[in-house]
Amino acid sequence: MGEPVEIALRWLDHGRGLELPRQMSAGAAGVDLLAALGISEAMTLAPGARAIVPCGFELALPEGFEAQVRPRSGLAAKHGVTVLNAPGTIDADYRGEVKVILVNLGQEAFTVRRGQRIAQLVVAPVSAVRFAERETLAETARGGAGFGSTGR
Repeated sequence: MGEPVEIALRWLDHGRGLELPRQMSAGAAGVDLLAALGISEAMTLAPGARAIVPCGFELALPEGFEAQVRPRSGLAAKHGVTVLNAPGTIDADYRGEVKVILVNLGQEAFTVRRGQRIAQLVVAPVSAVRFAERETLAETARGGAGFGSTGR
């Protein structure tokens, strides 16, 4: 890994006291996002239910980067709880609170509590793009073969 990308973070009142997001190992791609619910507050998701869970902070990504909100594999495997719009994208010009849309695809109710690890955040570079109309496109061996076509 190269030099760390510095990301400005501002706590909101309901997030104060939570740990700063950080990579938990030298090879970790993401940082854990924690639920910023009240101390005695809990949020229960019934099977099939979804909810927006606040993380209690705003951030300022450097230009040329995005942050992707991704599921935590442990929550998905053990409880069937995942990020509904995975990966959710946080753009460099967004300055609102970071929140996670959780959905319970499991068979039992799932309760979220303050400080619980609910998702992970991966920061990645983005490319500026410009589309150019063409009458033809370069040919490839795959061509227009779509969903599942490479597994034949």
